[in-house]
This record gives sequence, C-alpha cells and structure tokens, in this order.
Amino acid sequence: MSKLILCFILIFQINLLNGQDIWEANWITYPDSQNESNSWFSFRKDFDLKKLPEEALAKIAIDSKYWLWINGEMVVFEGGLKRGPNPKDTYYDVVDISAYLTIGSNNISVLGWYFGKDGFSHISSGKFGFLFECITPEITILTDASWKVIQNEAYQTCPSPFPNFRLPESSIRYDATKDPGKWYANDFSTKNWKNARVLGTPPMSPWNKLELRPIPQWKDSKLVSYAQAPAFPFQYNRDTTITCILPTNLQITPYLKIETKEEGHIIEIITDNFMGGSEPNVYAQYVSRKGVQEYESYGWMNGHKVIYKIPAGVKVLDLKYRETGYDTEFAGSFTSSGDFLNSIWEKAQRTLYITMRDNFMDCPDRERAQWWGDVVIQAGQSFYALDTLSHLLIKKGMYELINWQRPDGTLFSPIPAGNWDKELPVQMLTSIGYYGFWNYYLNTDDIQTISDLYDGVKKYLHIWDFNDNGAVKVRHGGWSWGDWGENIDLELITNMFYYLALKGAANMAEDLNLMEDVSEYRQLMEKIKIVVNSDFWNGTAYRHPDYKGKTDDRSQALAVVSGIADKEKYPALLKIFKKEEHASPYMEKFVLEALFKMGYVDYAIERMKNRYGDMVNHPEYTTLFEGWGIGEMGYGGGTTNHSWSGGPLTLLSQYLCGIEPIEPGYKLFQIVPNPGSVKHASATIQSVKGIIKSSFENSNDIFKLNVTIPKATEAIIGIPAEKITTIKLDNKSIWKNGSEINNKEILKYYGIENGHILFRVSDGVYYFEAIRND
Repeated sequence: MSKLILCFILIFQINLLNGQDIWEANWITYPDSQNESNSWFSFRKDFDLKKLPEEALAKIAIDSKYWLWINGEMVVFEGGLKRGPNPKDTYYDVVDISAYLTIGSNNISVLGWYFGKDGFSHISSGKFGFLFECITPEITILTDASWKVIQNEAYQTCPSPFPNFRLPESSIRYDATKDPGKWYANDFSTKNWKNARVLGTPPMSPWNKLELRPIPQWKDSKLVSYAQAPAFPFQYNRDTTITCILPTNLQITPYLKIETKEEGHIIEIITDNFMGGSEPNVYAQYVSRKGVQEYESYGWMNGHKVIYKIPAGVKVLDLKYRETGYDTEFAGSFTSSGDFLNSIWEKAQRTLYITMRDNFMDCPDRERAQWWGDVVIQAGQSFYALDTLSHLLIKKGMYELINWQRPDGTLFSPIPAGNWDKELPVQMLTSIGYYGFWNYYLNTDDIQTISDLYDGVKKYLHIWDFNDNGAVKVRHGGWSWGDWGENIDLELITNMFYYLALKGAANMAEDLNLMEDVSEYRQLMEKIKIVVNSDFWNGTAYRHPDYKGKTDDRSQALAVVSGIADKEKYPALLKIFKKEEHASPYMEKFVLEALFKMGYVDYAIERMKNRYGDMVNHPEYTTLFEGWGIGEMGYGGGTTNHSWSGGPLTLLSQYLCGIEPIEPGYKLFQIVPNPGSVKHASATIQSVKGIIKSSFENSNDIFKLNVTIPKATEAIIGIPAEKITTIKLDNKSIWKNGSEINNKEILKYYGIENGHILFRVSDGVYYFEAIRND
C-alpha cells in the first residue's frame, strides 16, 4: 500500500475521532513562562498501563516545534508546523504511539521550542503553549496540571549575527553545563520539576481553532557519517576548523561527540550557506562540560559543507549529521544523450527538494518563505520529479493562499507570515491561474480542493479593473513586481497573466459546472486577446504603447504560452528570442516553453545552455541559483538554491519527452516527444494513476519510442512526422505513406497535427518504430 494511501487513511481515522473538534485536553505551559523568543521547555508525564492498545492516536499541538520521546525512545523528530493555516488558527499533528508503549510504567517526554517571533513563514501566537491528547479504551492521556515541566535553560540564543528578520527561527546555543540530564529516560525523577499551568481547552485564544497537519512527518535519515570528514578521534593543541562535506545540498541537524578536561569550551557550527543570499541564516554553538559528551543541534541548517570551529583542548570523538526533509521520493527521472540536459534536470530536482519542508520556500536559508510565484514553478516540477506525496504540500499552500485572503478580495504572499502583508499582483494571478491552481487539478483530479477554493479565485479576479479598450489595468498592490532584471513591460505582462488566470478559472468553473462564470471568463479572454493583438502588436513584437525599454522577451513568451499569439507571428518572435535576454531564471521558464511550443526545440536547448550554463556547470554547487550568478551577481541577494530556476526540468519531461495530462488526473494524457536533434531521451513520472514512461531514440533513419501507460488510462501517442514513411507497433505496421493500417491495439488514429502523427492507445507497454526516408 502506498504512503499516500496510508496518509489518507490516517487522516480519515483522525477526522472520525475528532468529532466536531471537541478536545478534552488542556493547553498547558510553564508556570513562569514570559513567552520570550527562543524559549525551550521540557514536559514529562509518567503513567502506568495495564493493557496495550492496538492503536493510540495522539493529537499534539504546539507553538512552535516539539520533539517527542516515549520510554526513552525518540518517536517524532521535529513535530509541529509553522503557524498558520490562516491568520488566526494553528496546526496540530497526529501520531500513533501504540508501538512505543509497554505494560507497566511508561513516560511521555516532550521538548518544546517556542520561536516567539514572526517571520515570512510563521505567524507567532505571542504565547507559548503545548497540547497532548490520546484517548483509547485502554488509555487516556491529556495535558493537564499533572504534567511536569521545566524551562530547559541549557538552550540559549547565539550571539550576533542574528538570523535576518524573515526567519522566525533563532540560532541555538546549548550550554551543556546547564544540561538537565537524560530527562526523557525511564529512571529519571521529576520531583524538582514544576507542575504545568493549565490555560484552557481548545478552541481558545491565541491558538484558536486547531487544523490537522495536512502533510506527512519529516523523512529522517537518523545520524549518519559525512561524505568526507577527518578520521576520529581528532585533537589539535590549538584552535582549529573542521570542514565536513555533505553528499549534496541537504537540510541537516549537526551532531558532535567530544571529550574535554574542563568546561566552557565554545564550539561553533555553521554551514557554507550561512550567508544565504547575502543575509545571515542560522548557526549553532555548543558550550562544553567536563568529560565525554554528545550533542545534536535541533535547529536545521542547509548547505554542502558543515564547519565545526573547535577550540584547543577539545578532543573530537565523532561528527555526524541527520538529514530531515519533506517525506517524498525522487520517483521521477530523466536521462538523455545531452550531458547538460541531464545535469540541469538533476540539479533542478535537488533544488526542488531542498526548498520543501513546512511549506514550499523560495530558499532554505535567507527566507524559507512561501512566495507563490516560486510555488507555481515548484509545483510544476513536483509532478515530474517526485512521488504523489508531494501533491499534499502543493495543496497545503493552495488552502493557505486562499485562507489568508483579505475581506476586500486581495491575495498576498508569502504566507503564512507575521511580518509581511504586501500584494504582488502578477504573482497572485500566476498562482490562481492556468499554471497554478488549474495545473494542480489537471495533475491530481482533486475536484474537492478546487471546489473549496474556487470562490476565492473568483473574488480575486473581480477586484481587477479594465481600460476602455478592454485591456487590464495594472494593479500596483503592495509591490509592483513583474520579475527581477530590466526591460519589464509590466502592462503587457499583467494582461498576459490575467488572461492565463482567466483561462485557468474558466477551466475550473467548467468542471464545477458553473457555466455562467465560464461564459464571463471566456468573453473577457476574447477581449484581452483582441486588444493585445490589435493595440500591442506592432508588426514585429508585442509592446505596450507606453513602454519605452528594449523589447521584453518575457512578454513575447507569455503571448505564446497563453495562446494569444498566432502561428504566423512565430518567425518574428523567434528573432526576438535570439536577440533579447532580459528574463530572470524564474521567467526564463516561460521563454523556453514558448520556444518548445513553437517547435524551435534546438534553439530552446541552445538558449537553455547559454542562460543556465554558469550555474549548471559550476562544480561547487548541486543546486541552481536565484539569479544568473551568485552573491552580487544574483538577483534579490543571490542565493545558491532557488527552485524557481528549475523550470527546465518540467520542460524536458513535458515537451522533449512529451508527457503531459490532457484530462484531470491523467485519465487521458499524451506522450508526444519533441526531439529536435537530441539523439535519445527518456523520462519517468509517477502520476496519480501510476508510473508513466517515455523513451525515444532519434536518428536520421529511424525514430523509436517506448511508452508505458498505466492501468485505467488512455494516451495519445505522437510520432514526429518529418520524413516518416512507415510506423510499426511491436513490429507490425500501423501507418504507411500517410495512411493508417488497421491494428486492434490502436484505439483511434487522429491524423497529422502540429507536426506529429497521432494515435490513441489504452494501458500497456508499447514499442513504436518509425522509418524515415530522405
């Protein structure tokens, strides 16, 4: 049974247990808590058990994060999600603890971390609280005044430089001289601990309604050795720096085991991504006690290298790390005869994964923020690169976007956020439109989510105004951002993205049977298309009359991918794409997609190599950059792991190898490769219907295509038509000299469209061989 199915079963069981959000447990806190930022608390509950439950679902909520042990064994490593599902409410986890319970004495121990500050990915409640509830016929465990608690004073805050204001997390300093011991072990006594203070039962302020965590708990590698590190034990008689190499860019928590003869040695732990995008990220410090000791810093970091600054007098016995991250597998793959294409796809996949955790994020260092312009590009990659558990993170972000919608209809991101509230109109249009919400539905067939969120989409579209000629007026919102870089024709970009938003909304409305809305949207689309082609096309390029810069390559690309530009304009547009290069890596995805859609495959690949070459070929990084360079050469600060640069991953799987859904949920899809001069390429994706494969070999004499079509689906197969005289399926002729030859394995022959000979097939594995003749 797949992890996704198990996840949905668990959610169903939890919803049954929840009833109408009735909770018996109380929110509790440390009695002397001052709700200071970066506060840590240890809770413990000892109890006896006469009979083991077959299942024991514990519901756990906290602001902000927790670590759970039962009978000394770690059960959850970093539970809890950053607040919030909307501006007021809080997420809660559900964990089956039955496997960790024993007959007789038991203890539940929880370490809680209170961020205590807002960020671009978290809205602080302003108050620390913890909630635990587990009710079965055999056991009832509820947070109340009987729970024991201390403020864990070993956890402190590192000195400056502090993390930049976008991050709610603090840098963690651990003073082992204040270590309370193994307080989660069965034989530990809490006689000197205080009883917890009861605050009340949910829903109550400031945490309000509790919403079930919609994504899995993190993947956890446990502690593992570095790819490269010195041999241990290791000791210098002077201060030294040890650099440990990770196998790739990872989200990690660093570990050390040391021996010292005196207390007070300060060890600093930092990664090569500490200055992520020019502003400080998090780091860690450890203050030693005497003797042999080990410590793992629970604040996750990311990078390719972990750097330990070791003072004289410290013997290093071992250094390790734990990788954690979103629980999804690299189910998609791509290979080809082009080394560059393979590298950019692989680096994009790695960059995508490093930007997933509580939410999709622009980068894992400077911000960790769910900018929805980034999410649209990331979601597109997820469908081709990851397994279906990744869909849950997209869905979470969609609900958050609409649940944070203001009463006046405006949308903004990043959300959740406690210190950001500015609308980026173009990004919001992208989010709710064809490449955003519609693409999610097209890949998942999740009509319930679309039904739930559609009114928010409609509300946002209706706050926009129009000029007398039918063009959309630019909304300046809180930040009139169209892209990084220069030569941005914002009027034109706005009209293109509003058109794409209407296109996505019309498709969603049609599947929701809201035909009046469909008619409204399509009439608006026609008006925009007319005005763009009549008023903004000057015969050689699309330009708004008021725009004075160089011709904007982004605008031309959007005209193509939206369907506004007709084929007669393609040669003129190609000339522009060969001359103008203004798009950032984020918007370059649409430029390259336009080239693929127009049929200029070889130039699309040539431009891809030219534009992305520096970051793809850079030997020090396994991830893609925010801008075309790093640091001062990059945009927005220049991070080295920005998944909005991964658009080529989607294009290589979708266009080069040709895999694309036609009907929601891949009930019907196409495999229509566009090989250009690429000699061979193959792609595998995990769709909601199962594994899909496309693999071609391309030479002057023959084109071979192997496809795998999952059960209960049908696919339209496209063979490039140029110079083809004969097509065989499993060594039997099915097409010759322009005519179909009857074959029971072919459901339908469509003829030649857009340069491809099209056939429809049902589920199975097929081998096509097309003969070329000069």
